[in-house]
Amino acid sequence: MTAAEPELRSVTCAHPGGLHRLAYWQWGDPDNPSVVMCVHGLTRTGRDFDALAQRLSARHRVVCPDMIGRGASDRVADPMLYQVPQYVADCVTLIARLDVPSVAWVGTSMGGLIGLLLASLDGAPLSRLLLNDVGPVLSLEGLSRIRDYVGADPAFASFEEGEARVRELAAGFGPLTDAQWRLLTRHTVVRRDDGTWRLHYDPRIAEPFRQMPLEAPPLWPLYDRIPCPTWVVRGAESDLLSDATADEMTRRGPRAHRVDVAGVGHAPTFIPDDQIAIVERFLAAPA
Repeated sequence: MTAAEPELRSVTCAHPGGLHRLAYWQWGDPDNPSVVMCVHGLTRTGRDFDALAQRLSARHRVVCPDMIGRGASDRVADPMLYQVPQYVADCVTLIARLDVPSVAWVGTSMGGLIGLLLASLDGAPLSRLLLNDVGPVLSLEGLSRIRDYVGADPAFASFEEGEARVRELAAGFGPLTDAQWRLLTRHTVVRRDDGTWRLHYDPRIAEPFRQMPLEAPPLWPLYDRIPCPTWVVRGAESDLLSDATADEMTRRGPRAHRVDVAGVGHAPTFIPDDQIAIVERFLAAPA
């Protein structure tokens, strides 16, 4: 039997000048040494992985953090802390809390970038790495699209109005059923004390993103350092991870195994059964 809902836990992490609380959602046996860490994208939460985590929890402990500024985690006073180096440090602290030598990493978009950077470090506690629709080079088209909407703080009169907006913003997730959209929205659109419905995240997560040049230096030197088995999953219609970049990822560095998901842009959700099966194959593949 697998649980219908995860356990909410937290760990205290450090940042320059203070501390903050990183919340995470845990599925499965808390003593299971086989840990899968699922890390979400820029404006998402760890609850995006509910369908995947519930399926995997029969064999693995699945840990899905809400990165700071999102979901149940703390917001921080300095928005410039909303960047990948701080997220990497927080995840290292979380893995230490889990008391396991290594984890299998499933990272979507920003979560994949966090995993890429972490995996490139000497002694990284990653046994294998799945990069979901992200790589060392990101397309300007996708980055521009994300920059156009991230950081907005719209108020909705109802949950349903908020869900309609999420469907619009996340159209690249591909064809999903009404129930699957509801699964993706129930922790994304939340009711505030004033009675309005709003997006779950601190709008200031956009500040570092908007200050960075869209044409950032490629991360190939980091990717080439990754020693663990690596998969890259690409939405076949992605506007963020190009076909050429995904192809090069299979030929250099860890020589990633590539899987394309038809009919999907940025990014596969790992909610439909065929997408969950990709992660199951990734976890079962020889090291």
